[in-house]
Amino acid sequence: MAEERTFVAIKPDGVERGLIGEIIGRFEKRGLKLVGLKLMTVTTSKAEEHYGEHKGKPFFDGLIKFITSGPIVAMCWEGKNAIVLARSVIGATNPKDATPGTIRGDLAVDLGRNVVHGSDSAASAEREIGIFFSKQELLEDWQRTIHKWIVE
Repeated sequence: MAEERTFVAIKPDGVERGLIGEIIGRFEKRGLKLVGLKLMTVTTSKAEEHYGEHKGKPFFDGLIKFITSGPIVAMCWEGKNAIVLARSVIGATNPKDATPGTIRGDLAVDLGRNVVHGSDSAASAEREIGIFFSKQELLEDWQRTIHKWIVE
């Protein structure tokens, strides 16, 4: 498979708990390349766009309130099978089901405070990257010298 991109966000609980460095390190160790990064506060309108698929569900308002409650770290990661790899690093949505060794398995306890978000498909990744980053904010032509040691 060719290189692909995915969106990952460290949620307000992860930022407040001081987990930014550890979380970024886990994706780097897995061989993904960081091509976009920003610390930001999510506006209500951006949150509603991001979680639009959940509009009308009982937990929608809580999602919006939580993601806008403090800063997040928005990231765009690139690599071979980036979406699947990032999801495996993140772990199951509900921390009680997350495998030890994953971010949620090691660092989260509650579904409503599961530390990190990751795109679940190519379509979601494209949509979410577009919500949080302009084209100018993403690196396009950077090739790491270690790339040959990560993929064939």
